[in-house]
Amino acid sequence: MMQAWGGRWTDAGWSVGIWAPKANEVGLILNERAHAMERAADGFWSAIVPARPGDSYLLRVDGQDIPDPASRLQSGDVHAPSVVVGPSGHDWQTPWSGRDWAEAVIYELHLGTFTPQGTLDAASDKLAELAELGITAVELMPVGQWQGDRGWGYDGVLPYALHPAYGTPDDLRRFVDRAHSLGIMVILDLVMNHFGPEGAYLHHAAPPFFDESRHTPWGAAIDFSQDAVREYWIQCAEYWIGEYRLDGLRLDAVHQISGPGADDFMTTFARRVRAVDESRAIHLIVEDERNERFLRENGYDASWNDDFHHAVHCALTGESDSYYASFSHDPIGDLCLALQRGHIEEGQPRPGRGEPRGEPCGDLPPTGFVNSTQTHDQVGNRALGKRLLSLADPQGVRTAFALLLTAPYIPMIFMGEERGATTPFLFFADFTGDLAEAVRKGRAAEFAGIASLGSKVPDPLAMDTFARSKLDWNDPQGRDWLDLTARALAFRRDHVVPLLKSGRSQPAQVTRHGTASLSANWHFHAGILDLRLSMGQTQPDLQPHEDAAFSLGRIGTDPFALSVSTRFT
Repeated sequence: MMQAWGGRWTDAGWSVGIWAPKANEVGLILNERAHAMERAADGFWSAIVPARPGDSYLLRVDGQDIPDPASRLQSGDVHAPSVVVGPSGHDWQTPWSGRDWAEAVIYELHLGTFTPQGTLDAASDKLAELAELGITAVELMPVGQWQGDRGWGYDGVLPYALHPAYGTPDDLRRFVDRAHSLGIMVILDLVMNHFGPEGAYLHHAAPPFFDESRHTPWGAAIDFSQDAVREYWIQCAEYWIGEYRLDGLRLDAVHQISGPGADDFMTTFARRVRAVDESRAIHLIVEDERNERFLRENGYDASWNDDFHHAVHCALTGESDSYYASFSHDPIGDLCLALQRGHIEEGQPRPGRGEPRGEPCGDLPPTGFVNSTQTHDQVGNRALGKRLLSLADPQGVRTAFALLLTAPYIPMIFMGEERGATTPFLFFADFTGDLAEAVRKGRAAEFAGIASLGSKVPDPLAMDTFARSKLDWNDPQGRDWLDLTARALAFRRDHVVPLLKSGRSQPAQVTRHGTASLSANWHFHAGILDLRLSMGQTQPDLQPHEDAAFSLGRIGTDPFALSVSTRFT
């Protein structure tokens, strides 16, 4: 067992550890009093001292005082002293063993903009509404502390510490307890592939944590060949799962976790995280642009499936820029592939793509794919943060949303989508000085074409940009959308989930009809799911089911329509 990162309680007292293999001297400054730390052969430094919860501390690495890179709590911002945290002693109110992954209906939310208050307590008050709709899991965008108050969370530099703008550690425990009381799983988005641009003191404490010979879009790659690096992230995940009773993790951009040791790290990570509490189900999701199967065959439940999103988006908007290029040539044909096989790009040559991507994954279970029609990425990375309802035919968006919820893949809803929200989700941050100006200029340069058309790119540092991204809970069209969501998820609960739990008995069959319609059926041991869809053009020879358990519009009559039937054996 590697030595522990950060602070923990032992029989001898409070112990703190840090890996600083190149440092000549490391010390602990506890309540402004210096204590020597001892170096082990592996480059870990540690000390055991008498301490009390609430005490403040810093680590002095070759003369520079820094917060603990594995701090569980800060006394202020990311530059401030860390805080000694006592055992939680939280009295969990809800007996909980988790939920079967086949039951997952995920709701991705950003705590800062989900409610007007932007806190865990305020979000907790909304959970009952989500449960009533049929949502069974919330996926929190990253909560590891970053500099400033507002941001998406992907600029975190203290991944063990809850971002203070959202509340206290006990607020998070109460949020999880409340979710469990309503049958909702809580999944955390964890970023292990990079650190944010301000306050990442590991660059000073442990330069070998990074591989300067390899770079990601966010700077030097993290070196996962180092045992101490692997332990840093595994212990971080174990902390969140164990301390806060979370139901799982979504791992950001794991395609950037590469190089020597990466595959072994990922498999060890899954095994260790699941072992934290074997009495309950723990689920692991990856974001992986590679469209590969290895992780889903080695401990991971599912991968985000951007292919489905891109096909739907191109079919509804006709967009063909950037990563939509290879999906813009025949989006309905691509949608057929997504419904039949999960991924669209499986290593075959594709127009609009220089190098093939992916490998065959069509034999993986449908539960191995997390599908979406909107995400924080696909909305927030647009210059004006526009949601799909602001870009496409509303009836088409409704039909695509209903397809998402009724098809036999794991659906993920982006916050507000269930109520037809049109409020933007913009990119925002809270840096100051030169870094703020660099972010501001970078964002403007990225969307210079938008500005040339007369639309001003929102200033990501402005408070108004953040405020405009908060959900509008009083949108008058919300009731109609909420009814659709509840109806589709009731169908999913009663018809789709029992089929998924029985297992697939043969490959899916998907047939295209005309330019914009298709029929699909999936065979499971417990029965058959049969779906008929039109996405923009009437197809008279495709008829609705006489016994449809769910329908939206009328197949054969309306340009946008969906009909779904099940037959149980």
